Amino acid sequence: MRTPRPSRVILLSVCVALRAVAAAEPARDVVVYGATSGGIVAAIQAEALGRSVVVVEPGRHLGGLTSGGLGATDIGNKRAIGGLSREFYRRVGRQYADPAAWVHERQQDYENRRKVPGEAEMWTFEPHVAERVYREWLAEAGVEVVTGERLDLDGGVAKEGGVIRSIRMESGRTFAGRMFIDATYEGDLMAEAGVAFHVGREASATHGETLNGIQMAGATKHQFTHDVDPYVLAGDPTSGLLPLISPEPVGTDGAGDARVQAYCFRMCTTDVPENRVAWPKPETYDEKTYEVLLRNFEAGDQRVPWNPVLMPNRKTDTNNNFAVSTDFLGGNHGYPCGDHAARERIVAAHRDYQQGLLWTLANHPRVPEEVRAHFLRWGLAQDEFVDNGHWPHQLYVREARRMVADVVMNQNHCQQREMVDDPVGLGAYAMDSHHVRRLVTPDGKVRNEGDIQERVSPYRISYRSIRPRREECTNLLVPVCLSASHIAYGSIRMEPVFMVLGQSAATAAALAIEAGVAVQDVSYDRLRERLLADGQVLEWTGPARRPKPEPVGTPAP
Repeated sequence: MRTPRPSRVILLSVCVALRAVAAAEPARDVVVYGATSGGIVAAIQAEALGRSVVVVEPGRHLGGLTSGGLGATDIGNKRAIGGLSREFYRRVGRQYADPAAWVHERQQDYENRRKVPGEAEMWTFEPHVAERVYREWLAEAGVEVVTGERLDLDGGVAKEGGVIRSIRMESGRTFAGRMFIDATYEGDLMAEAGVAFHVGREASATHGETLNGIQMAGATKHQFTHDVDPYVLAGDPTSGLLPLISPEPVGTDGAGDARVQAYCFRMCTTDVPENRVAWPKPETYDEKTYEVLLRNFEAGDQRVPWNPVLMPNRKTDTNNNFAVSTDFLGGNHGYPCGDHAARERIVAAHRDYQQGLLWTLANHPRVPEEVRAHFLRWGLAQDEFVDNGHWPHQLYVREARRMVADVVMNQNHCQQREMVDDPVGLGAYAMDSHHVRRLVTPDGKVRNEGDIQERVSPYRISYRSIRPRREECTNLLVPVCLSASHIAYGSIRMEPVFMVLGQSAATAAALAIEAGVAVQDVSYDRLRERLLADGQVLEWTGPARRPKPEPVGTPAP
């Protein structure tokens, strides 16, 4: 008599069960999703406080923008940065104190306007150095890091009531925890957990601001200085608009919309011949994409349209500059709430646009000769991003989702007309929004819309802005996509501040576990005491700008 064979259904069920067992992870005290600068510091702090922790990173690299090309640290005021955030820059300083770190130039020849004699910190650095510091620091702290695992955006967060129990990755791998920290630039964990968020620019009237919403009249920086014909056939509106120009109406200054400020890649370039790679020409290149750039030159704008800030070893952190540059205006509006596939397409479009832009600037005959000569002296750094064609692995997501919590940081907080009583860090950079759109004004002129730059003194950031409302989730902290208006986020969204807030979030998570309470019930007095003991800066005692007067009249709806 033959032994019956198991049915396919039974075998399939066994395989599924085995995969589920293999995918199960031991529960941690703290699960950090996103190995950005803020996520890494959060994990190191949680480990230092005696909590088991894992960092789950969707990509292959660690450090987000800090290791992704943004080496010219946006600070505002260095004295506002403390705790582990400052420790990161000290560790970078120790890397460059080693003479062996200086390969392509002498240390004494490096013109570093951000470092003063005797300063232990180094505020400008090469991408690979930043990632090495993070990897060594995580290993030293004993933090477990898992890379290449993306959150399943179709039910990947398991909740019971307002408590997250676990998060599931696309691979099926599941991470259970007592506390969760969303440290991504996109806020996927926050959104999947059912926490309220906002995308785009609120109307100025929403929070009693003057710098939010559509901004045309005040958008004077990185602007066209000459009139450029916007039509495919010059002078013929019926021929349609050139690429990179939106057909949308300008709208009313101060009115809200769902658009976010432009993204770009912060390129690491060099003019050292033996370390220089020529600008790649993307396979998708179409010179018509850059017609507005070429017409702008021909109209008389002869400026070199980029901002390369020198890093050590004759490299740069290169950013957007002037009317048509590395910012891909309008190319990112589907990114914040897009799924993984949609975002990959948007990232690829940004890469193709920016690579095509640089190739055009270096090679196109309609580019002024002196501008072409300038760009031919530069190229990508051969010893950076070596596994990605020397191109940055991280798109500069300047803003995506922003949580809506009990406190929404806004212009009034930044300008200190309002002061919170539960600070977990300081913001210090200017309220800064890059342009959002390139469009045609009613009188037929090409203009960029959205840029705002307004300096501030260091100001308090509320604990209530990094944790959700109680009714939405009680064991989640959000130090990157925190609760802030568009224009306030434009000030807060700096890498050292994300590290500050990551440390504060991890401290709050540890205290919540210790007391057995929700994050909303953490004693602020205890939190403040611990943050100060760990070197965080929570109050500004230096010189300050006088708070601006209340806006006169009623902001535009």
